Amino acid sequence: MEKRQLGKTDMNVSVLGFGGAEIGFQGATPETVEKLLNSALDAGLNVIDTAECYEGSEELIGKAVGHRREQFYLFTKCGHPRGVGSEDWSSASILESIERSLRRLQTDRLDLVQLHSCSESVLQKGEAIAALQTARERGYTRYIGYSGDSRASKFAVDSGAFDTLQTSINIADQEPIELTVPRAVEREMGVIAKRPIANAAWKSGHKPIDSYQHTYWDRLRKLDYEFIRGRSLDYSIAQALRFTLSVPGVHTAIVGTTKPERWQANARLIEAGALPAAEFQEIRERWDDIAPRTWVGQT
Repeated sequence: MEKRQLGKTDMNVSVLGFGGAEIGFQGATPETVEKLLNSALDAGLNVIDTAECYEGSEELIGKAVGHRREQFYLFTKCGHPRGVGSEDWSSASILESIERSLRRLQTDRLDLVQLHSCSESVLQKGEAIAALQTARERGYTRYIGYSGDSRASKFAVDSGAFDTLQTSINIADQEPIELTVPRAVEREMGVIAKRPIANAAWKSGHKPIDSYQHTYWDRLRKLDYEFIRGRSLDYSIAQALRFTLSVPGVHTAIVGTTKPERWQANARLIEAGALPAAEFQEIRERWDDIAPRTWVGQT
C-alpha cells in the first residue's frame, strides 16, 4: 500500500488508516476486531486512529494488536473523558485521559495525541495545548495534533502548536481544501482526512436513519454527482475515496468499519491511485457551483 510522509514527522504512513469509532460504538466482538486489524496490518495498513470516547475501542485495539505495537502508528484523541457529549479541557483531565489510553491500548507510548474537536475559545485559553505539550515532554506521545473543523481548525493550524491536523475532507465536505489544508502544508503539518467517503451516506438509496449522516445526505442530494447516480456502490465509494486522497496535502485517510471484508475492499478500491486531474476538478467545480457558504466542516 502506498505510503506518504506525515508532514515533518518521521512517520511514513499508509494512505488508508483504520478508524476505531465503529468498533466501539457498534459493539464489535474482540474476535472480529482481532481478525479485522491483523488482516489490515498484514495487508500494509500502518495507522490506527481512535479516541478515549469511542466506548470500548481503545481496549479492543490494545487486546487485538498490542503484541504488534512496533508495526503500526497509534493515534488517539482526548477531551471527552465521560463519553461523547462530555467535555473537560483541563490539564489534569487531559493528562489522566492520556494515561488511561496508554493502559487501554497496552502501550507505553503513543505516536500522536490529538485534542478532539475542542472549540476555538478552548484553544485560545491555551491550557489544553499546554497539557499536550506536557504529555509530549513526559514521553506519553511523540507528536501532538488537533482534530476538528472550520474556524477552530484554522486557529489550530495558525497557532503553530501542532504537528498534525485531522479534519473532515470528502466530496460533501470541501471547506478545508481552501481554509486549512494549504496553510497546514505551508507549516509542514501532517494532514489526516476523517470521514473520507462522507460516511457513504448515499449507500442505501434513501435518507439514513442515523441523523449523524443527514447533513451529508442532504448535501449530496444537491450536489448530485454523476458518479453516484446509477453506479455501483463500490465504484462510487472508490471515486469518493480517491478524491479525498487526491487533495494536495492529504497524507492519510481514516476509514472505520466493523467488517474485515470491507477493509480489504477499500484497499482494492484505491489501487487505481489518484483521480485523473479532470475528474478531480469536476468535483471541485461542482462544489464551487452548488455549495453555499453555510456548508462548513462537520465536526
